[in-house]
Amino acid sequence: MPELPDVVVYVDALRERIVGGVMQRVSIRTPFLLRSIDPPVAAAHGKVVRDVRRAGKRIAIGLEGDLWLVIHLMIAGRLHWRASAAKTGGKNVLAVFEFESGALVLTEAGSQRRAALHMAAGESGLRELHAGGLEVLESDQAAFAAALTSSNHTLKRSLTDPYLFSGIGNAYSDEILHRARLSPVALTQRLAGEDIARLYQATREVLEEWVARLRAEAGGRFPEKVTAFREGMAVHGRYGQPCPRCGARIQRIRYASNETNYCAPCQTRGKLLADRALSRLLRQDWPRTLEEMEALKKR
Repeated sequence: MPELPDVVVYVDALRERIVGGVMQRVSIRTPFLLRSIDPPVAAAHGKVVRDVRRAGKRIAIGLEGDLWLVIHLMIAGRLHWRASAAKTGGKNVLAVFEFESGALVLTEAGSQRRAALHMAAGESGLRELHAGGLEVLESDQAAFAAALTSSNHTLKRSLTDPYLFSGIGNAYSDEILHRARLSPVALTQRLAGEDIARLYQATREVLEEWVARLRAEAGGRFPEKVTAFREGMAVHGRYGQPCPRCGARIQRIRYASNETNYCAPCQTRGKLLADRALSRLLRQDWPRTLEEMEALKKR
């Protein structure tokens, strides 16, 4: 799933291409994509684009008349920019958004259709779609600590909970926890103050570094290689490969569709976190699917 750094780069690219232009037409190719009916999608036709922003892991396109078109890419959704809508066919195309400057094409790999499109009216409508998690890059350590310890969950679960923290998912949570030298299954309310401080710093560093890196990689072009597995990541997607810090083999925990990568010497004092031994903990603390995570209600 595209996370904060990936979504930021998408937003950068879209701002350059569509703000100030007119959204001429939205063509939806599959009925499963649209998740709202009021306002209707047709209300976006002919409207000037006023803003593009990130709302958690969603991309929100603001139109005149205080309308918002909100895209959630989920796991396999991706955006592509084309010079025109003339050649935008293909079985994976979910929607085409036509502008004066070109066409934004939404695709989704695989057979499952999880990507979502909503229309919202006003800032209040946009807020209803946003889980409301803390924006760590805009917050101080005290706010971070309050969000982190508001409930007692594993660090992995808490960092990826959109009601606690905005824009962090499976990939970057692995990188953050490795940077902070903390176990993914450590419980939030048992952390020492210095652990929380280190985690806060690591979260900011990892997100800022990857935003800068992906911006440099895009070089002003529309980002086409958006993936959860990137060259240069320390642990995510690197099971069995050497840790860049200590050289030990990267380990993993698997549960349902989730996988967590970590370094035992760096994060768990050398202890291996066996899948079987953790099954009860994971069953109690982790949602089985992204849909379950998105549906969580903040307590």
